[in-house]
Amino acid sequence: MTTDMCNRIPWAEPTLWGREEEYVVDALRSTWISGGPYVDRLEADFARYADARHVLAVANGTAALHLAYLGAGIGMGDEVIVPGFAFMAAANMARMVGATPIFADIDADTWCITADTVAPLITDRTRAIVPVHTYGNVCALEPLLALGKEHGVLVIEDAAESIGSRWRGRMSGTIAPVGVYSFHATKTITTGEGGAITTHDDELAARMRLYRSHGVARTRYFHEVAGHNFRLTNLQAAIGCAQLEHIDRIVAKRTQVWDAYRARLRAIPGVVMQVIDADTDPVMWAIGVRLDPARFPQGRDAVMEQMAAFDIETRPGFYPAGAMPHLYGPQKLPVSDSLAAAILVLPSSPSLDEVRIHRICDTLASLAC
Repeated sequence: MTTDMCNRIPWAEPTLWGREEEYVVDALRSTWISGGPYVDRLEADFARYADARHVLAVANGTAALHLAYLGAGIGMGDEVIVPGFAFMAAANMARMVGATPIFADIDADTWCITADTVAPLITDRTRAIVPVHTYGNVCALEPLLALGKEHGVLVIEDAAESIGSRWRGRMSGTIAPVGVYSFHATKTITTGEGGAITTHDDELAARMRLYRSHGVARTRYFHEVAGHNFRLTNLQAAIGCAQLEHIDRIVAKRTQVWDAYRARLRAIPGVVMQVIDADTDPVMWAIGVRLDPARFPQGRDAVMEQMAAFDIETRPGFYPAGAMPHLYGPQKLPVSDSLAAAILVLPSSPSLDEVRIHRICDTLASLAC
């Protein structure tokens, strides 16, 4: 079957909702190319939206994690507990600061870590727990925060995939002491690349601002700490400001996509959806399903190839930590391992209409036996 680009359904596509071009041109003409007023505006606008005391715009979501670790003083000899199934930025950045990532298995239904999987891993070297809100779901935070408080361990929410998702009415990334976000091209809010950190802690915010900009604060070219350059450009921030003007519309569209998928996918035998508990009001970044091997004996990877033959782009689940022993050593994480081999991520753009969603679901259903 040949690919018709007009008929092809990509896994994700960025959507420009309003004044992105106007704001970028304004930033360009202002000659504020690197830092500038749009960076300040993005931080202020996102702080209002998230109800966060401090927001630091940064170059990307991975830089946000790196900066959070630096601000928290995490380094050589420390341990950071992260999920065994998730995008591995939290683990990679632990390695970058000299810490050791310790992998917790995930819940088989929500695909997130829990206090039960984390608690046995805490030692006197544990400095942080990083729950990753995978695909837009939100981890059960109350018991994780209680664990952190009991052991004096910082909880850092990785909300890169869950902008707009709420847990008991509060936005993901603002519930723990620190939250990090991604503004990558596929994310709920985009600046192309980019990200942000939120915190309510004045002292921690000050340290992170120092590390964000070369460790220079009060005197130009005088380095108070060995900092980095994690800054976001004014041009990128201009896009983010335009996106945030339409955040309610973006959330509504993503909710429509999620609702349309749920109505169809639940009726397909052998397709199991990610469980969202009653405490979570999700804004789903990606629509993942677990394929039952009894119904899809060809396996997830073969299903991806078959979907591609129908001009529908899909993605696999994340590789589990145990699949990368060259980086993390051998890992025994049975739930992470089994889910990673079975999860298929369907096209998830907020621009999807019901006609295309039905086509995706009909195609997937046709591949089951």
